[in-house]
Amino acid sequence: MPELVGQTVVVIGGSAGIGLETARRAAAEGAGVVITGRDQDRLDRAAQETGAWRTAAFDVTDPAAVAAFFQGLDGPIDHILITAGGPKYGPMLEMDPADVRAVLSDHVTIALDVARNATPQMRPGGTLLLMGGTGGRRVRRDLGIVSAATAVLPPFTAALALELAPVRVNLIAAGFVDTPLSAVLLGDQIEERRAELRDTLPIGRVVGPADVAALAVHVMTNTALTGATYDIDGGQQFT
Repeated sequence: MPELVGQTVVVIGGSAGIGLETARRAAAEGAGVVITGRDQDRLDRAAQETGAWRTAAFDVTDPAAVAAFFQGLDGPIDHILITAGGPKYGPMLEMDPADVRAVLSDHVTIALDVARNATPQMRPGGTLLLMGGTGGRRVRRDLGIVSAATAVLPPFTAALALELAPVRVNLIAAGFVDTPLSAVLLGDQIEERRAELRDTLPIGRVVGPADVAALAVHVMTNTALTGATYDIDGGQQFT
């Protein structure tokens, strides 16, 4: 039986990649889905693909826009997935101070803005689900500040879970996921990276958005899960 019948799922950053696939999977499980992003045209296409109830175009880093979005929603919310915000690679000493502050704080401040505005409308047992990465597990020069930015999220998630209870808070930590964003970041090197991962990952294939979406929906439906971090990288951190 579908596991999200009668529930509302909000996907912040749902027009492509992991967010889009999670919206699709949640809708298939019977949820009413609301997707947000910055580009209304992309949101319209995503809504057609997923059957989302509603879309909203706004900048999730704008606290006033976040507040206005949640004030405009009708009815209770069960689950929220935040995929907005991407990594920034490169030598730390070459980064602008404003970029450093943004990379280190964006995921945390976005999550807190969403939590402040959404939790009054969330049903007990629902979940606020964050996206992070496994980059903090292995420090490398080419990762730059990404290791520090991802390492802060597990304890932040656990602390926020205590504050928001009985709403649950969990974190998905992904390795490389074959998304449009990954293709943009790697450019001409994307095919080489895919081939490398197929040869080296214990699972023998590249992790895709649908894999992460399946985990996201599981975390939404299992009401015993809170304050935890769930890795999904195909064993990448062990290779």
